[in-house]
Amino acid sequence: METGQVFILTVIFLATFTRSTFGFGDALVAMPLLTLAISLEEAAPLVALTAVTISTTILIKQWRRVQLKSAGMLIIFALGGIPLGIYLLKGIHDTVMKMILAAVIITFSLYQIFHPRLRLRDSDKYAPLFGLLAGILGGAYNINGLPAAIYGTLRGWEAPRFRATMQGFFFPTGLMIALGHGVGGFWTRPVLGNFLLCVPGILVAVYFGGILNGKIPPGKFDRYVYLFLVIIGIVLLINTSRPFLS
Repeated sequence: METGQVFILTVIFLATFTRSTFGFGDALVAMPLLTLAISLEEAAPLVALTAVTISTTILIKQWRRVQLKSAGMLIIFALGGIPLGIYLLKGIHDTVMKMILAAVIITFSLYQIFHPRLRLRDSDKYAPLFGLLAGILGGAYNINGLPAAIYGTLRGWEAPRFRATMQGFFFPTGLMIALGHGVGGFWTRPVLGNFLLCVPGILVAVYFGGILNGKIPPGKFDRYVYLFLVIIGIVLLINTSRPFLS
């Protein structure tokens, strides 16, 4: 096995473990690292195939934990927001918007860590708003998971329910993206070869990530998610500000 393949396997394992533990974040971990070794045209379909595999594997055992009404509303309004996000992307400065988004994520998450007062207990009335935001951000920047993750923490879902419901949200949208890559001709021999090599590691990472997810105390899971969001926001801020620093 070549050094490049070992690197790809390691990145996909870490990204899968992150997603299996927190319920989201795999693409934000994998994409910046994979593009150091392979092209964006190879990395994107590989991550998409990985994401569908993760969702499927988790849902096979945990589908009963999915908050069906919330996931359904998030999906419906996200699908409506995706075209809007693609349209808005044409007229908005990509780098500036990503920096603003990163700053908002960091500020909101830190506020929730130190002053956890905002809650949406037992209410789906805000699901359309967060679903629409997820679709817009997904269509524009391929980061549809962040609004859904924030919604889940505001609802106060315990770790297993949060993890399962996020997969219920990701599966249909992720499947559409993966199939779109296939139709577009991005399922090349290197992509499929790397994916098949990664499958055993994906299954192992899902298993151990699920164990860690189940051990997170209910009262601390929200804090861990917000800490993870702070890290994501910082990484996003660094990546988008790099052109200004070079």
